[in-house]
Amino acid sequence: MPELLKTTLLGLFFGTFGTTIGGIIGVKFKNTSNKFLSFILSFASGLMIAIVCFDLVPEAMEISSLGNIFLGIILGIFCMIFCDVLVEKKFSNNKRFSEGKNNLLKTGIIVSIRFSDS
Repeated sequence: MPELLKTTLLGLFFGTFGTTIGGIIGVKFKNTSNKFLSFILSFASGLMIAIVCFDLVPEAMEISSLGNIFLGIILGIFCMIFCDVLVEKKFSNNKRFSEGKNNLLKTGIIVSIRFSDS
């Protein structure tokens, strides 16, 4: 089996498997505390930062120049700022969201947008 096809199938399997497990956990623990949700979001964000710092940036340095890497990082930051503004605008009519009671909802949506990109 060609290496690219093998890698694609493994990535698809584990991505789907991880999403399914996360969905089951989300359904199972409906009434979670903000402390637990904060921990989960912090863990997910830390995991993504670790992947970027220790895997993606060194690989990008082998492929391209430092200027292109910084340009990609800057574009990624602007994309996330755009997603933040878009989520804020979309949910500004939601009473629970606008009162600040559920800031973790906004964070969760933005993190999920980021994970679905990768």
